[in-house]
Amino acid sequence: RPTTKFSQNTERQFRKRARQVLCCFVSNKKRVVPLWRQKAGRDEEKLVIWDYHVIFIYRPDDRTLVYDLDSELPFPTYFHKYVTETFRTDAILNPEYHRIFRVVPAAIFVQNFASDRRHMRKDDGSWLKPPPAYPCISNSSSAHNLDEFISMDGSSGFGEVLSLTDFVKKFHLH
Repeated sequence: RPTTKFSQNTERQFRKRARQVLCCFVSNKKRVVPLWRQKAGRDEEKLVIWDYHVIFIYRPDDRTLVYDLDSELPFPTYFHKYVTETFRTDAILNPEYHRIFRVVPAAIFVQNFASDRRHMRKDDGSWLKPPPAYPCISNSSSAHNLDEFISMDGSSGFGEVLSLTDFVKKFHLH
């Protein structure tokens, strides 16, 4: 049956592609992470201090591409260029500002992530900025677990937690 064969091939391709995509949360214990070349940056270097940031990594073959909706770099950008221009080096920063990465396979992220946008509200319940038009993300077990993804405690949560050095070693091919 052609339709069944097509469905099986499509599902197989989806599973293959899903293994090549990773969701990366960037934060630290203080939730103060400097990133350069960000659209929201106001200075010449386009520096922004985020409480956390999320990027996607796609590894279709020996290349590693980074997708960052907030970057002024091309979309996507090769990993080496992105890391060099966005994260630079931790050597110039106080240790409390070092970037830490929670790397989560896309399939695990899609299945488990949930956010009801509470982090986007002021104490009085009003919005810090207008929320996105699309609905909140939830799953059968949670309406909000963003903190589990932002937490850089490697002993709990999804995926693996890496320092900037280990993150670069993992994704940059020599």
